[in-house]
Amino acid sequence: MNSKEQQFIGIENFDIVNCDQTINTPEKSTFFSTVFIEDKASYDTLSDGDLWPSAWSDDDHLYVGNGDGKGFNLDENWEDIVINKLSGSIEKHNLSGEKIMSTTPISQVWGDQFVYNRKPTGMVSVEGRLYLAVQDLNKKSPGTFDDAPNATIIKSDDKGKSWSWDQTKPMFSNHFYTTIMFLDYGKDYENNTFDDYVYAYGLDYNWRDSFSDTVTDPQHVYLARMPKDGIQNLSKWEFYTGDLKANASWSSDIQSKKPVLTDQRRIYNDTFVQAVNNMSVISQSSIVYNKAINRYIYSSWTEYTFEFYESPTPWGPWRHFYTKDFGAYPWNEEKYGGYATVIPSKFISEDGLTMWVNSNTFVGGIKKYNLSFRKLKVSLYTNTKAMNGHSEYNLAMLNDTTPISLATHYGIGNKLNDGNYQIYDDSYNGEKKVYDYWGLTWTTNYNMNEINYYVGDVTEHGGWFKKMKVQVRQNNEWIDTENTKISYPYTFDQNLKSFSKITIKFKNTFGDGVRIIGIPGGDHYYTSISELEVFYK
Repeated sequence: MNSKEQQFIGIENFDIVNCDQTINTPEKSTFFSTVFIEDKASYDTLSDGDLWPSAWSDDDHLYVGNGDGKGFNLDENWEDIVINKLSGSIEKHNLSGEKIMSTTPISQVWGDQFVYNRKPTGMVSVEGRLYLAVQDLNKKSPGTFDDAPNATIIKSDDKGKSWSWDQTKPMFSNHFYTTIMFLDYGKDYENNTFDDYVYAYGLDYNWRDSFSDTVTDPQHVYLARMPKDGIQNLSKWEFYTGDLKANASWSSDIQSKKPVLTDQRRIYNDTFVQAVNNMSVISQSSIVYNKAINRYIYSSWTEYTFEFYESPTPWGPWRHFYTKDFGAYPWNEEKYGGYATVIPSKFISEDGLTMWVNSNTFVGGIKKYNLSFRKLKVSLYTNTKAMNGHSEYNLAMLNDTTPISLATHYGIGNKLNDGNYQIYDDSYNGEKKVYDYWGLTWTTNYNMNEINYYVGDVTEHGGWFKKMKVQVRQNNEWIDTENTKISYPYTFDQNLKSFSKITIKFKNTFGDGVRIIGIPGGDHYYTSISELEVFYK
């Protein structure tokens, strides 16, 4: 190390502007310590279709409905709705499915059949019977699939072979509660042990962020409950009329309903590429009860992100705990998002810390139009005392390390602690980001006072921080480090050398997370990294 490399300069303190926070944004969750989701599906099935709402029934099979496809019989004709039965498990790598040949129609289209088709939105098994929520969805709207005016619930007493419903009128109409998602309460609803109700969440107007100026985007999630014998009888439904803080009250008047979750964030407000932007974040997906950790998980999505929320009760208070940003199109085979993020209770691990998420996509250069899953891993937050002493050991190599980032370009940002200094990623996502970060989180607190930041590839378009500081996470809050100094080679401009090693020192501190955060440089607004090391020297 020469004399120049040993020089350090102080880092200027500055405020990070978080444009995502508004008065109508849910609180940030403090329930989990680490969250990780795979950048792509790692378990595929031989199937065709999308959406895949599911119900774990009393015969131990998982029943799933798909839209617009062939289901699990690829030799059959395409249909706008199909019912399937799955056996086996993901963990044992023996999952298999079959299409159920129905002897009756599977619901009906209530509107103009040249304009609308059937879409499954939610499924539940109660006392061995299957119930499926089906909506009309506009296939001719300007943005395509941007209008859901009607919905009803159909029932099968023979595991999907035949279906019955009131064929005279839909249960819901006029775009009111027309995207219905049943709460997944485990095998045949057995995990609901505190009351005898069935719960169904609902969205108004549309099932996702709309591409049309004439359709209202969903920004609220509503909740209803009904007795087990009243799932198809709207007169027996009660709608949540409480507040967002989980002070519950109920009414049979649907006009009185109040949301259990409101999130009015708009993301990707400013992009430098031609892209879908200004997106709302509430969408059709799934709400599942994770019994082992006693938490309800709502998995939402946008065109470019997954959005996750958690709650201690079905009605809240719901808190946002994770965003996975896949970037604007095009995607690649190593990193892609999708729509209709469904987490079946049947595939949650015994300790509740591993879940499996299905999603579908046929845009952005990637087609993943089947039932396919990616792993979601979490750890629970506990307040611990840092016990590690001074050493040369790199804390990034600990087994409980989980990398974090605002976005990744190539889908390998989870490898920034793998010891390979030549593999890099950057945060390019098509957005004019006002801040950026790379970091590591743990399940317990550690003492630390130094990090090595190995830069990735730097070009005239980006790869460096114009301003940068270090933060540690203490009690779920990100705190600026004190007396922070950075090694001389960091130039804060495009003259920064690619793959250079930057050392940052700071006053002895502790945390269960550490990150470098700042303002990205270049006309593409991104930073880059190949490796991050953390020490307590």
